[in-house]
Amino acid sequence: MDGERKKKILIVEDEKTISEILHYTITREGYEAVCAFDGLSALDLALEGNFDLILLDVMLPGLDGFEVCRRVREKLDTPIIMLTAREEEADKVFGLELGADDYMTKPFSHAELISRIKANIRRYHGENRTSSASKEPADDSVISINGLVINTKKYSVSKNGTEISLSKKEYDLVEFFAKNRGTVFQREEIMEKVWGYDGFYGDLRTVDVTLARIRKKIEENPAEPEYIQNKRGVGYFMS
Repeated sequence: MDGERKKKILIVEDEKTISEILHYTITREGYEAVCAFDGLSALDLALEGNFDLILLDVMLPGLDGFEVCRRVREKLDTPIIMLTAREEEADKVFGLELGADDYMTKPFSHAELISRIKANIRRYHGENRTSSASKEPADDSVISINGLVINTKKYSVSKNGTEISLSKKEYDLVEFFAKNRGTVFQREEIMEKVWGYDGFYGDLRTVDVTLARIRKKIEENPAEPEYIQNKRGVGYFMS
């Protein structure tokens, strides 16, 4: 593991057998892992434990995973991957709307789990940032597009002088599109370049839902977006 300390992961899973398997898999990769078995203890640990990533099951005693996600996201931008046995699209979309970075539907392979953990932690600590694909000069830290201002040093976005509250993933997406303005990207490319996934893209609906959240925050009319648009049958781009 690189870095000065082991990266720390919170595993929130009420089924002890699954929790033990996840703990073994994660620690074998060199991470530190802490387990929580209900929503209330998970929330306390998440807010106090200085974690680098949270694996969060949906079905939990006490508080369910959705409520834990919502409360964590009010305070922290720690990456959250939701774990669910459910197949309903509404559940997945709801978790993403609450601020989860992605979700995995059980059962999943250990290789895919570790791949996603590594990618999200890299992104969280600023490795392989979207600037690597930038068309902007390296010293150009402010990008202005029709009243939308992206400050890549402060990691902030404002519109007409008013700062917009974005999660880290939302900011990464806005910065990525701003630095590649006019270029159309397929959802697979976006998952690779912004989520950092290499081969394990998961459900591409993640991109659509995250962009829908962004549009609600930066667009006057999200149904007729001015900034991030989609080219039917191809992908998304910033105009």
